[in-house]
Amino acid sequence: MPERQSKEELTPRQQDVLERALELLVAGGEKALTTAGLARAANCSKESLYKWFGDRDGLLAAIIAHQASKVRGFTDTGATLSRDAFEMHLTGFAEDLLRVLSGEVSLALNRLAIGQASREGNRLGALLVAQGRRRIDQAATRLLEAGKRCGHIHYDDLDDAYRTLYGLIVRDLHVRMLLGEAGLFKPRSLEAQAEHAIQQFFALFGVREKETAGRV
Repeated sequence: MPERQSKEELTPRQQDVLERALELLVAGGEKALTTAGLARAANCSKESLYKWFGDRDGLLAAIIAHQASKVRGFTDTGATLSRDAFEMHLTGFAEDLLRVLSGEVSLALNRLAIGQASREGNRLGALLVAQGRRRIDQAATRLLEAGKRCGHIHYDDLDDAYRTLYGLIVRDLHVRMLLGEAGLFKPRSLEAQAEHAIQQFFALFGVREKETAGRV
């Protein structure tokens, strides 16, 4: 099987092909996502698709990773983050997460995976966890670790702190959207929900300025 490229290495042409694949998936479900159909929609050869993404699982993995890349990541360089900068990163993460989860592509992928959940060897569900949720989780936990290192938040258990953050951001909204409830989000309400979630997170895990000064 050919070696697949990471999302950081994708060319603009390959990203355009993935966008066409997403459109097919949303319009017609997993059955509509065939190599021949995508080659026609993206105006490229099946040989190119195989070279870039490998087999069908490779294409699905690339689609999911492409979606996950829309949630901005964080790399801890060891530099000191101000509280404002840390809060900005957290709010950006929350906004991106809500925007991706509420999008047609995410809903289509998750509905397909849920529909296959009872099947033995549910590949789509496994891919969503490995290429989607896990990538997002890793970026967010690096951000929380940096926030703790810089004295802006405190927690005893990183996983517990992250699960709390995720729950405050997403609440029951994703489930309601998967069930078809419409009109839950407009751009302003999405931003307001993200900001509110981060303020709630700081209320639970935030370190006050006097406590921060005492730790220096």
